Amino acid sequence: MTHYVPPLADIAFLLHEVFRVETLSIPGYDELTPDVTGPVLAAASELASEVLAPLNTIGDREGCRLENGIVLTPPGFREAYARVAEGGWIGIDLDPAYGGQGMPHLMNTL
Repeated sequence: MTHYVPPLADIAFLLHEVFRVETLSIPGYDELTPDVTGPVLAAASELASEVLAPLNTIGDREGCRLENGIVLTPPGFREAYARVAEGGWIGIDLDPAYGGQGMPHLMNTL
């Protein structure tokens, strides 16, 4: 089994050297400095490589199935989704008034 390593240096290079996101006149982008994006990307990388990527094999082998109107996922998927939700990743770009983190939508697409 291969180990997934997200290309953090490449993503940071694109954000800060190519697109220079913190200089754009889009609301919230001025806060996307390397000091902010670095820890977010590192945490996302850890989640992707240690929790989500290892599920690819079992997901491919077993897949989901529908039983009595209920979708059943392979082992580990429910727990992985819980980790994603607990980490606030689902609402990273949503308004904090509704439980989100209030980051620009760009951070939800990386």
